[in-house]
Amino acid sequence: MRGKSALLWMCRSILTISLPIDTVTDNYVRSVAGACFSKVKPTPVDKPSLVAVSQPALDLLGIPPSEINRDDFVQYFSGNRLLPGSDPAAHCYCGHQFGYFSGQLGDGATMYLGEVINKSGERWEIQFKGAGKTPYSRTADGRKVLRSTIREFLCSEAIHHLGISTTRAGTCVTSESTVVRDIFYSGDPVDEKCTVVLRIAPTFLRFGSFEIFKTLDPQTGRAGPSVGRNDILIQMLDYTVQTFYPEIWEKHKPDKQTMYIEMYKEVIRRTARLVAEWQCVGWCHGVLNTDNMSIVGLTIDYGPFGFMDKFDPNYICNGSDDSGRYSYKNQPDICKWNCMKLGEAIQGAVPLTETKPHLDIFDEVYKLETDKDIYDSFLETMQRTGADFTNCFRCLSNLPLPGSSDFQAKLKDVKEYILTQCSSLEELKSMHKPEMDPRQLQAFLAMVQSNPGLVNALGRNFASITRDLEKLEKIKEMEDKTEEDQRKTNEEAWDSWLKKYEERLNKEVEGKTDLIQVNAERVRVMNSNNPRFILRNYIAQNAIKAAEKGDYSEVRRVLKLLENPYSDQVDLGNLALPQQVGNVSKSKDDKCK
Repeated sequence: MRGKSALLWMCRSILTISLPIDTVTDNYVRSVAGACFSKVKPTPVDKPSLVAVSQPALDLLGIPPSEINRDDFVQYFSGNRLLPGSDPAAHCYCGHQFGYFSGQLGDGATMYLGEVINKSGERWEIQFKGAGKTPYSRTADGRKVLRSTIREFLCSEAIHHLGISTTRAGTCVTSESTVVRDIFYSGDPVDEKCTVVLRIAPTFLRFGSFEIFKTLDPQTGRAGPSVGRNDILIQMLDYTVQTFYPEIWEKHKPDKQTMYIEMYKEVIRRTARLVAEWQCVGWCHGVLNTDNMSIVGLTIDYGPFGFMDKFDPNYICNGSDDSGRYSYKNQPDICKWNCMKLGEAIQGAVPLTETKPHLDIFDEVYKLETDKDIYDSFLETMQRTGADFTNCFRCLSNLPLPGSSDFQAKLKDVKEYILTQCSSLEELKSMHKPEMDPRQLQAFLAMVQSNPGLVNALGRNFASITRDLEKLEKIKEMEDKTEEDQRKTNEEAWDSWLKKYEERLNKEVEGKTDLIQVNAERVRVMNSNNPRFILRNYIAQNAIKAAEKGDYSEVRRVLKLLENPYSDQVDLGNLALPQQVGNVSKSKDDKCK
């Protein structure tokens, strides 16, 4: 080792000193009672190699670019060598998964490494994901593979640079070690490379961290492993407030119950703001279980996720979400529901009657204060015409304020561009194609109509049947249409909406004399909130395919583009062209002309 790095001498394991540790030190799958963490060690990999680093993320830890060139850099960030000062541990937590309490879950593929205090005095927790088995791995191997790790690495940084609170990704290191994965659940497993990502956050504590104290759930028959241990609940709450909500701690520590309520209220506010920001960029988390909800309002745990291309409020990015519980339109309600479950989880310290009334804070923070009608009609028009979510929002800044000399010409240009972002008739039919055979759907419908009791028996699956029936109705509406009919429908829809938008823009010029200055500020605000560039599925997939062949340059190139998602100065190159990868949908040129 050629001298100490900025990180190696700063890593300390404070969290595991502050909260209870499992007394069992052997690493085997078990129920862990009376503890928040279990000691673990990373499992070494063969021939680690660096896929990519995010220098802005490493800067948080005080790691300069020169450190990346060290001979032992990949050894430390693959888990082959333990960072000096690190005392790795896996976190014990529970969770409500798809609405049902699942009991103990925990860090099955991640492990806390320690904490870094940077030169600015900021405290950052670091952890590995994919570094091997823990007591919470259940039937899994604790490993992650190249494709899923690249997706998490890129999206963590994409969400951050979009201005949304998130965990960060510092390094992505792959190896020659392999694990067997059945990618498509087709019975045709393949060997995939073990890959490790370094994650960085103020904390990885989550709603589920407090659910280890949950009493027996009548629906699932499961309870938290530390049920009844109110002493540990109080210890966790005090640690959380003192460390992550210091203002609340200083103001209310003499009155603990008030302090916990104030923390709970702030968690609700942060969660509402977070999901509002997701909705604004068309991003779906995919697995909004309580164990994937951050106690400080971060985007956490990138499993199945996706940015929408065509606007669809029913967009589902998780193939396992048969009921659509975590669809785009459901995300706000689910996050609010999760906040309610957090209140239930801490009721050993503060009664539910004292926390539940504060759930209304969520709606107050989340709701749109102004222009709701025109916003809703914009979404409805995008949905009806199958228009691209990101590009349509971005394009609106190209329309100057009414009264500008080129307003009518630009209005025509914007409309023509938006029409290029709409779906053709065949694309709309493809989007609305039911997953189930139409004859089966009709049979189900007849059965339910004759025996309504079947709805309860079908459970979650009934929601997917209902969605397919709605799709079938849409298909029927389009049966006699031609492409020209659809083009006319799209044009009429956007003519109508743009007229409303022009009326709204007229309010912006009332009493204004310098339209150029007013419009320049409007464009600045719009373009700093509506991204030009997002991590579309085909972009991530292209980078993954290249990386699986040993070429990491595309991962690194996409990462650099993700750092400037709002800029018109970045050359997107081939990423701006229509592409098709497998079953991944196309994206048309994002340049609004």
